[in-house]
Amino acid sequence: MSPFVPILAALVLSVPCVYWTQGPASRAAVESAGLRRLCVPVDQADVWRAAGVQVSTISEAEFAAREALPSPGVTARAGVASPTRAPWIVASGWRIARHPGTKYSYAANAGAAALAAAEAYAYGADAVLKIDPADAKRAGDMLTFLESVPVLDLAAIADIGIVDDGSNLTGEVLNLLTRRNLLYRIVPSPVPQLPLNVVIGSPEYSKQDAADPSAFAMRVRRDLTDERRSLRVYGSEVVIARLTGNDQRKRLHLINYGGRDIEGLRVRLRGEFGQGEALVSGVGHVPLDDRTIADGATEFSLPRLTTYAVVDLR
Repeated sequence: MSPFVPILAALVLSVPCVYWTQGPASRAAVESAGLRRLCVPVDQADVWRAAGVQVSTISEAEFAAREALPSPGVTARAGVASPTRAPWIVASGWRIARHPGTKYSYAANAGAAALAAAEAYAYGADAVLKIDPADAKRAGDMLTFLESVPVLDLAAIADIGIVDDGSNLTGEVLNLLTRRNLLYRIVPSPVPQLPLNVVIGSPEYSKQDAADPSAFAMRVRRDLTDERRSLRVYGSEVVIARLTGNDQRKRLHLINYGGRDIEGLRVRLRGEFGQGEALVSGVGHVPLDDRTIADGATEFSLPRLTTYAVVDLR
């Protein structure tokens, strides 16, 4: 059964904008960082345009009115000291998927600007980033990379339909499913074309069970079965994937929240793909290693994953 449901529209990915409040005196820093487009206060717009910088205007009130997303990355959990526990990823893809038409903002922590930009882009968010000025170069490099990614209008692929009641309980389930790379789509009612549908509060998936989102996500994975998953990622607990596509091609977004490069990340996709190439931030075009096709699936390794990569397969 195909996980692709063509009646749902794809998100149009757009490069986020940096909200820059340093003023035109910082032009040299902006140019050095490669920031070619800024969101600036209205009273600074003409000066920046005269300097040859593409700008959009935004006030502090407009920035504050956007829905704030947390600065992404990996963080320690209060009261949890065991080094054997899985890292706690702060990621907002599930929030964006839940409310795709919302305007978002990030106040990115030091060192997180590039990751925030990649996350917003991968999920098609209308996002404005407030960054630490010291991160301007890293942000500029990431935004330049995102502008280089070929535009493809592809719908998100899902194996699971989640009927969202808007509750915090369901939100935490969405969070854990995303972190486990279990591909879902938020739906108003069960979709027969999807391999699995989850309605929290139904006899099959009670609210009591969902009160432990981690265990609930494992239950959903068992019910789906690994054999029916469109995507599996091996070798890392800090990489979150978003898969889009149609019957002819797939695009895989890989976001590394860990802060360190990963070598030899292994990926398995349902379907047989004869061609594939990765575009990796800070690296460029990268061939896929050890590609194999067997049992109706394609596996490959990515030699190096920095913060973000886009993998196109046909």
